[in-house]
Amino acid sequence: MSRDQILKERWDTLVIKLSERFSDGDPLELDAIIYLVGVQELGQYHRSFKKDEKVNLMHIGICRLLEPYGYYEFDFFDDDGWPHYKVLENLPSLKAGEQSVLMKEAIVNYFLEKEYIL
Repeated sequence: MSRDQILKERWDTLVIKLSERFSDGDPLELDAIIYLVGVQELGQYHRSFKKDEKVNLMHIGICRLLEPYGYYEFDFFDDDGWPHYKVLENLPSLKAGEQSVLMKEAIVNYFLEKEYIL
């Protein structure tokens, strides 16, 4: 089976599993899953977030997801427990489709690492 086919199957499995848990079965989109990664990394599950905090959660999710690729590195937790990352390498210019594939691959790898999917 090709690498692309394995990624697609794992992505589809992950979307179904997360959607059943967090959206009553409506398929979650890429941004929603990045947000969930941000919440997971922050670890403050049972609270409401303001709009600017939601943007910061997306940033945390992206940084954490792209950390294994060498683009970001965890730096520190602030006094409120929010993780901060530093940029190691600027992201390359990617077309929208390439960017989507990179993020899906990073998300699948994240949830494999967490043993949420196999």
